[in-house]
Amino acid sequence: MPYQALYRKYRSQTFDDIVGQEAITKTLKNAIVQNKISHAYLFNGPRGTGKTSCAKIFAKAINCPYEHNGEPCNECEVCKAITEGTMNDVIEIDAASNNGVEEIREIRDKAKYAPTVVKYKVYIIDEVHMLSKGAFNALLKTLEEPPKNVIFILATTEPHKIPATIISRTQRFDFKRISDIKIVQHLANILQDLNIEYEESALKVIAQIAEGGMRDALSILDQVIAFSEDNKVTLEDTLNITGSLTSEMMFNYLKSCFEGNIVSALDEVNKILAEGKEASRFLEDLIIYLRDLLLYIVANIKPNNEKMVFEFEKLQNLATRDNINSAISILFNTQENIKASNQQVVYLEVMTVELVKNLQKKAKETTVTDDIVVDSKEVTLLKEKVQFLENEIARLSQNNIKANNNQINGEIKEFVINYAGVNDILVAAKRDYLIEIKEVWPDVLNILNEYQRALVQPTHTKPVAASENGLVLSSKVDVFVKRIINDKTLLKELEQAIWKITNRNVKIEFVLDREWINIRQDFLQRRNQQKHEDLAKAETIKEEKKEEVVITKAKELFGENIQILDD
Repeated sequence: MPYQALYRKYRSQTFDDIVGQEAITKTLKNAIVQNKISHAYLFNGPRGTGKTSCAKIFAKAINCPYEHNGEPCNECEVCKAITEGTMNDVIEIDAASNNGVEEIREIRDKAKYAPTVVKYKVYIIDEVHMLSKGAFNALLKTLEEPPKNVIFILATTEPHKIPATIISRTQRFDFKRISDIKIVQHLANILQDLNIEYEESALKVIAQIAEGGMRDALSILDQVIAFSEDNKVTLEDTLNITGSLTSEMMFNYLKSCFEGNIVSALDEVNKILAEGKEASRFLEDLIIYLRDLLLYIVANIKPNNEKMVFEFEKLQNLATRDNINSAISILFNTQENIKASNQQVVYLEVMTVELVKNLQKKAKETTVTDDIVVDSKEVTLLKEKVQFLENEIARLSQNNIKANNNQINGEIKEFVINYAGVNDILVAAKRDYLIEIKEVWPDVLNILNEYQRALVQPTHTKPVAASENGLVLSSKVDVFVKRIINDKTLLKELEQAIWKITNRNVKIEFVLDREWINIRQDFLQRRNQQKHEDLAKAETIKEEKKEEVVITKAKELFGENIQILDD
């Protein structure tokens, strides 16, 4: 029997097998049990989160003669035929290659005919956002007047590309990214079933790289198993396959930078690149490592890896919040510039020189001591190399390889809270708006790219107040806010992502966690004071009106020539 990839061999066959989508599977099972089946569904979410698997399970469950509590039996001929893809009444279509009007018209014409074997004819259209405008119009007619016993399940990774007229005629289910913990647990169960030993740290690396996609995680695991020679999944093999850096590599590199040792830091860069690590992966891993170090120093948030805790304890004596912020800024700048360059090694070396200059607590003088004798020739050569690297980066910049969008006149704007803007949002804020934003926040972040998500991820940035046209985001870390407000592209993408999910245009304002409590309390005090003043004013107006009524009555009784005396 030919080898079958893990993501195919362990594809979910029941709703209970679907990992990380409990709310969706429960809803679908209840709908089947209660016989409240809609004519059209939209399954939206990142790749590898179970959309098409869930669609096939749903097709089996509604047609299985032995269905129990919303689950298919997977033993009858109907279930087996749907699983193997031989059931004529369950049709899977890839919209990427069948996106024209004629293909959809053919579906529309065939949908008129009743199913031949099972109760429901099911059309599963994957990557439905790839359909042309004419194809969507052709599909719309069928969704408006659906034939009896025909169900459409539309699956997509980009729902914002689907016309609102289509979405409004479906029941929408948003599949979430699967948490690293659940991915690790699922991979561990599979390895136990395969009788393969594993290191949990290796599974954590796989889960982190998979970015919430189970299919990606299983594909990486497949590669690691094939690479291993002793039938064991190890951290070393996983790092070799994925190109990730070990925490030891990052620790050695950053320690040299923090200590101001340029020679050692450049040597560590060369070692890392010599092992085949990609420059982009090197930068990504460093940013995450520094972020974790910053959270450890500022908020005492410890990573799960005990080895990293030990490394952080050593680095915290050398690092401060300010120089870590500076380091992250330099890494982000390099990450942007390096994408369009074929001189990646030069950029990394120049970045290292800049890191050393910014990270060391005080400049170390090149002197002769009792313990160390510095070779003047070596120092001269080092200075020449640094000068060459600086000249090279200047030349590359002049050739317009890529400008950094985050820079304005070469300087990063400092972050200052816009108290007036925040106050305007708080005045019109409603709890329902905030709840809505919090519920869809993971979907909003899914639309952003990996670099943008790193700046606004929920671990340090979260919605704290929302109105119909405004949103206040609070962040733990100053540097991330500074990067966001200086990145006009990111701000625009973030606002567009919110519009795509909520259909509301919002203006975003930022605050820091340590400031937010005071801002909120000040606003509540001012609002309560204003309420008291409004009540007092209303009472005064009320009394004045009463007095006017009394005077009017008096004039009616005694004439206009009466004299009013104050008590």
